[in-house]
Amino acid sequence: MFKNYLKIAWRNLTKNKAYTIINVGGLALGMAVALIIGLWITDELSHNNYFAHKNQIAQIYQSQTVNGETGTGPAIPRPLEKAFRDGYMDNFKHLVMCSWNTSQYLKYKETNISRDGNFMQREAPEMLDLKILKGEKDGVREINSIMLNESTANALFGDEDPIGKTIEVNSQYDMMVTAVYEDIPFNNTFNDTEFIMPWDKYVSINEWIKNAEDQWGNNSFQMFVQIADNTTMESVTSKIGEVKQELNENSREFNTQLFLFPMKDWYLRSRFENGKQVGGRIKYVWLFGIIGAFVLLLACINFMNLSTARSEKRAKEVGIRKSIGSQRGQLINQFLGESFLVVLFAYALAIFIVVLSLSGFNDLARKEIDFPWSSIGFWLASLAFILFTALLAGSYPALYLSSFRPVDVLKGTFKAGKHSGLPRKILVVVQFTVSVAFIIGTVIVMQQINHAKNRPVGYDKEGLVQVPTMSQDFTGKFELMREEFINSGAVIEMSTSSSPTTNIWSNRSGWTWEGKPEGFQEDLAWTEVSPEYAKSLNLKIVAGRNFSREFASDSTAVLLNETAVKYMGLKDPIGKLLIDEDAENPSDPLKIIGVVQDMIAQSPYEPVKQGMYVFDRYGNGSYYNMRLNPEQSASQNIAVIERVFKEHFPSIPFQYDFVDDEYGEKFATEERIGQLSGIFTALAILISCLGLFGLTSFVAEQRTKEIGVRKVLGASVFNVWNMLSKDFLKLVIISCFIAVPIAYYVMNGWLQEYPYRVILKWWIFALAMLGALAVTILTVSFQAIKAARTDPARSLRTE
Repeated sequence: MFKNYLKIAWRNLTKNKAYTIINVGGLALGMAVALIIGLWITDELSHNNYFAHKNQIAQIYQSQTVNGETGTGPAIPRPLEKAFRDGYMDNFKHLVMCSWNTSQYLKYKETNISRDGNFMQREAPEMLDLKILKGEKDGVREINSIMLNESTANALFGDEDPIGKTIEVNSQYDMMVTAVYEDIPFNNTFNDTEFIMPWDKYVSINEWIKNAEDQWGNNSFQMFVQIADNTTMESVTSKIGEVKQELNENSREFNTQLFLFPMKDWYLRSRFENGKQVGGRIKYVWLFGIIGAFVLLLACINFMNLSTARSEKRAKEVGIRKSIGSQRGQLINQFLGESFLVVLFAYALAIFIVVLSLSGFNDLARKEIDFPWSSIGFWLASLAFILFTALLAGSYPALYLSSFRPVDVLKGTFKAGKHSGLPRKILVVVQFTVSVAFIIGTVIVMQQINHAKNRPVGYDKEGLVQVPTMSQDFTGKFELMREEFINSGAVIEMSTSSSPTTNIWSNRSGWTWEGKPEGFQEDLAWTEVSPEYAKSLNLKIVAGRNFSREFASDSTAVLLNETAVKYMGLKDPIGKLLIDEDAENPSDPLKIIGVVQDMIAQSPYEPVKQGMYVFDRYGNGSYYNMRLNPEQSASQNIAVIERVFKEHFPSIPFQYDFVDDEYGEKFATEERIGQLSGIFTALAILISCLGLFGLTSFVAEQRTKEIGVRKVLGASVFNVWNMLSKDFLKLVIISCFIAVPIAYYVMNGWLQEYPYRVILKWWIFALAMLGALAVTILTVSFQAIKAARTDPARSLRTE
């Protein structure tokens, strides 16, 4: 019986090749989109699965309220470690203090490379359950030991055994390799941790960290924990809350709240708003999951529409089968069998499409997804997916076709009925409602990105290069290097800064000034810069003057940005004094000598942070900022800079970043989402148009004789085109009016997450509607005009 169903199904498919191509092609596209989105979602949800103790690992977070606004983040004070170890260790299996990810120069013999890594306490490898390839897991117990990942070890030592070898770090100290661990996979936190060095070493080489041992107000550190086996994240969070009294007494009443932020939430649910966890990347998982489901639904709608549209052609077949004893259940099974065969072919084609496109998709989505050929779970899920899609696409046609009465069909009195096309019309409306909503959403996402991109940055990022200065070799050489680089002709100005141009590394509070409101809790971004900073960035001084080496008093001077002046309520800031209440000698205030234009140093979607720029007395900033010579090409300038760099720092790898590239990275996530949404929207429209094309072809075929009679009676090509097109255009117009309010509601909610956002304009919705109508006209017109131009003698000759 089943074999017979397949034979009939195959004959029907091969007999109607155009119908089959549209059905299989549309379904294959829909299934390919659903497949690739499914692989992407699986990768997102599997983030940090590499770590065996994922469900027990957490990072200590704290929330602080400043002037009524609560901010949340991972920066914590160092004394917290002692408080936890003294009173709460029965709640933890491991507790690890950690630096922020940092770049270091690693040298072995003549090989010198730059790698990113962390200083961590000795329990870190055990907590993270690192896969040790060589050496020992307890690899950072000694102060001069270092653990390398496999890639770094290969880059430094090649085929040599690295264990026991000594490498030089930043031309400052020697470390012995004690272990090599497996590279942490791409879709995991710490995948960029290419080395681990002891926390004790970090403390010993930085005086400020030693001094921070008792500084509850210095939030400059990270802490990771693995909770004990017999407890939960919630219970430990409630217990460590007891420490907040000490925190608040030393943090100027910021109402500090401590809590555990579980590893399972680090990637997908990392967004906090006013102290509450409100999501994060999980919204994109839901977004693409919905897109995948709808695109698959559009493809299934095509199948339903085309199958039911051809109902009259198959009515006699149903009538004959019923008259010779076929039960309705048997007919349903036959039509579902056809559906299954179409879906099976479509799925095979979909896999082919996914395999071909996966590399490009990975580049676009910044992923490293492999097709799971060897995964039994994937193929079982595929079988379930095929059966589900076959049922979804074939159930309505099967029930509809099997319901025909054989007497009516065989007597020739069968008519589909004036309302028989209503379900198809509803499905077309659903298709284009989804497509138009996708169009609107994609346009708004790209508009929001361009809105932020076009926002004034406050400085000239074009032709600006920053070079990290991590090694001790740079100490005290700023003046010399500035002169050398400028004399080379490749650089017209150069400065130092303690933070990169595109970020803020330090914030400070505890300031007081004349007229400061009672109870005002200030929070200012802190950047140390050399006097040439504003000139090298083309940063405009809007009031007062810039730093000058000619004034010795400028060593205690400060520049504020425009936002800081408003934030502090200063009417005439020049000459005012800022006193650091927490300083050892508060009698040495900073004098405001100028106000600089606001510059975006953090998210371009957020307001500019109130900031202060202080004089870098020693020229030992973390970055050299170089303004390239505009008279020469960038590549020519970089080549000259590298040559000069190597003359003075022959053992240090030359690294640089173009600031405009670094700034562009701030849009990377939204741009990827926008591009992927655009591609999926285009595919959704293509699938909808395939269905519309198929339906138009069928309607034209069904009304061939009518068209012939009309042509004989004098109907023009336009008259015939209008007759075949108007019904479809009406359906698309209805779709537009349904899609617009839905899209407005969803996208307006999405935009609320951005303080700096685009305003929704009416023309966005009008453009999407016109686009949908234009695509519909083009799709329908091809078949309509073809039918209208057919010689009526050919269509009427059979009479």
